Amino acid sequence: MKKATLFFLLVLVSSCKMNYKTVEFSQKDLPPAPDYSKKESWAVLPTLWNKSLEGVVGIPEKKPADVFYVYPTLFSNKKNRCWNANIFDQEIRRDVIEKAVTYQASAWVKAANLYVPFYRQAHYRIFLEPYAIQGREAGNVAYKDVKNAFLHFLKKYNDSRPIIIASHSQGTLHAKRIIKEFFDGKPLQKKLIAAYLIGARVTPKEFKNINELNSPESFGGFISWNTYKINHLPPKYNEWYKGGVVSNPITWDQNLESSINSHLGVLGKNKKIYPKSLYTKEIDGILWSSLPKVKNRFLLSFIKDYHFADINLFWKDIEENAVLRTQNWLVNNQK
Repeated sequence: MKKATLFFLLVLVSSCKMNYKTVEFSQKDLPPAPDYSKKESWAVLPTLWNKSLEGVVGIPEKKPADVFYVYPTLFSNKKNRCWNANIFDQEIRRDVIEKAVTYQASAWVKAANLYVPFYRQAHYRIFLEPYAIQGREAGNVAYKDVKNAFLHFLKKYNDSRPIIIASHSQGTLHAKRIIKEFFDGKPLQKKLIAAYLIGARVTPKEFKNINELNSPESFGGFISWNTYKINHLPPKYNEWYKGGVVSNPITWDQNLESSINSHLGVLGKNKKIYPKSLYTKEIDGILWSSLPKVKNRFLLSFIKDYHFADINLFWKDIEENAVLRTQNWLVNNQK
């Protein structure tokens, strides 16, 4: 019955103590590195679509902007000893395409041409003790892939179009590094429409020259939030969330609350949109959401952590906002 709920279940184990199979991290044991000159190393290109994505947004049309999306951790099997995912593993590829791409990255397709590289994502255990120390090395391997993919994207695909950076969870950890290395105070900053850095803490001073966007039409900055059930706090609130930027993904301004009537829509597991489904309230580092009015919502009533649904909950809101920011960037940067 859970499979009929509106969201794909990313990982709901952050508050649980559990043992993982593991080995010492070693570079020689890493899976093969992606070659981004080959299509097989990409989950999505404008010329590389799939039926699952098409079921949400249709076939691709050429846009005047690009979106580079970095997906969250989908590699979490407790019995898998590897530190980094093999992008040529069919289960990994299927999860990226049918879960992350279909229910997250799809939100930006209306605004821009979608680019999604496969990368050797680090295993979920890197976020837990006692695995975190070796996990840094696995995280660096993952980032190296994302960086190489972005370099190839700039060289072969982008053609100087304005750029949206979109990410979730582990993807946001890598996307923050991309912003710092390629955009923050660099010439490419002028091409940044917006960075949607979702599902991981981003502090107000995360970047030197790139600030939070506080109006729905503004561009050149970033947006971020972490979603939790209203009137509850995560177990690691102080460590992982407090002090982080909380953008309002319904009003897109500095209002600390939003009404249910302003909510544009949840993207359900059935690929249907559920408008006017929830309201939100902001506190330090957390975006509180009411229980969404969707199919099988009873099952969701037992869940407090909405991390797995950070994007799905506001899918239609993100889609329309990305279009607005892109159009405004284009109007203000006409030659």
